[in-house]
Amino acid sequence: MDSLQFGRRFGQLVGFVFAAHGDHPTKPSKAVRKWDGQTPYAVHPLWCATMLLAEPALPEDLRVRGSEALLLHDVLEDTAEELPAGTPEEVAGLVQDMTFASSDAEMVEVWSKSDEVKLLKLYDKVSNLLDGSWMSAEKRQKYAAYTLRLADYVEPVYGQLNITRIARTICE
Repeated sequence: MDSLQFGRRFGQLVGFVFAAHGDHPTKPSKAVRKWDGQTPYAVHPLWCATMLLAEPALPEDLRVRGSEALLLHDVLEDTAEELPAGTPEEVAGLVQDMTFASSDAEMVEVWSKSDEVKLLKLYDKVSNLLDGSWMSAEKRQKYAAYTLRLADYVEPVYGQLNITRIARTICE
């Protein structure tokens, strides 16, 4: 896929994600971010996806595939929507593997998933911590420990990345 095709597809997915979270959340609170109750929820997957796209140390195919999966990663959990038609099988598989019954289940089950899923979950958790002012001290500590564990796992596999640096800065 050339950059123009990717740009068009990415733009379409951004529109889909904003509509899915804004118009079809499983409950009204899922339409906005918890920290202010106003920011559209879709800002979170968009942040995750663009941060991955901007990571020069990762191969382009992983950044493209991963950015699409990150855009869509909360659609199945938090909206009444299915993945859009034409979602590549490998992207749909990543989204499925990033979908868990609860955050506690995720923290156990993620370790049986692929290295790529662990990398993508690191982007997800860093974003959650960056706007996690709503978290109790206990929840934030638990999230931070999990995020550091993901960073510790990801770094030997993918090398030092911007996301691992950010994770260490906000968690330590």
